[in-house]
Amino acid sequence: MGDGVSWPAGADEVIKGDLTAAAAYLTPAGGAVVTGVAPCGIGDRDRGVLGYTTSLGFGKKLERIVADPHVALAFHTREHGFSASPAFVLAQGTASVDLTPSRQRLEALIPQAERYMGEVKRGRVWDRLLREYYAERVFVDIAVARVAVWPDLNASGDMQVTGAAWPGPAAPQQPPRGGTGPRMDVAKAAGQIAARPHRVLAYRGADGFPVVVPVQIAGHDAAGLRLVAAPGLLPPGGRRAGLLAHAYRPQLVGLGTRIFTGWLEAGGDGGGGDGGADGVVYAPHTSKGFVAPPHKDTLLVLNGLLAKFGLWQARRHGAEERLERLAAASAAAGAGEGGQPAAG
Repeated sequence: MGDGVSWPAGADEVIKGDLTAAAAYLTPAGGAVVTGVAPCGIGDRDRGVLGYTTSLGFGKKLERIVADPHVALAFHTREHGFSASPAFVLAQGTASVDLTPSRQRLEALIPQAERYMGEVKRGRVWDRLLREYYAERVFVDIAVARVAVWPDLNASGDMQVTGAAWPGPAAPQQPPRGGTGPRMDVAKAAGQIAARPHRVLAYRGADGFPVVVPVQIAGHDAAGLRLVAAPGLLPPGGRRAGLLAHAYRPQLVGLGTRIFTGWLEAGGDGGGGDGGADGVVYAPHTSKGFVAPPHKDTLLVLNGLLAKFGLWQARRHGAEERLERLAAASAAAGAGEGGQPAAG
């Protein structure tokens, strides 16, 4: 992977300080999915490279990233982190997936991860339980193409861009064949979001990179969730979009997360004002999520068991082999295009 764009010092404080970030990737239908990750300060400002680790058990997500490497990381909350900056930072770039990181790379991450996630548990029982969770990781490395910084966590005020110029608003998308309206109980979706204060929405931007912006919920009705965002953040018209709502305690203990896909309709100002009829409406189509135990040791036991099961499933269904084939095909296609994936 080549080097990317170096970001400003103020953005670096946020990137190196936040406990969690919102990671967005694209779907074949032109939508975006946004999930929470713990980047643990992974990033080289001089090289313009960011990243995070994940499990091979999340094979579908990794396949999507390999198939279309346009991704984004949004640093959207300072809670339980180390930065005092009020800024909202969005980094967009091209990802590559290190499916077989060296032992040296994995071990080098441990002291860095302990700063954010707490001490690594060691001992005969813990080593056996957590082997897949700690050692069977993959790295998502992102060569940064653009960093956008807003002065506050609402992403209001003037945006400062480093790297590729901001492309302007994305054009509306064709409605899905199944219709644009809600496909799940909207009141239930609103209830799932209510206790999770950190909320961001993601959509495919005009140049093919995901755009992730903060939103608030102003209410709901039969049409969907009424959203509010700072003016200009959401392009007018309809499009597929992903929504993340999550809450967490120090070291991500007690993590509660909800991930939605759905259809977004935005009015002319791209913000939603008071969430009225001419504002922003999000019709949820799918929802998934989980609530983690509020006790560290219990959480680690659960993580260890889930990692074992996820890795077993991934290998049983050939996820590793599919990812390797996709990665090889993507690398060949990139080489044929001068090493640069298409932006649109």
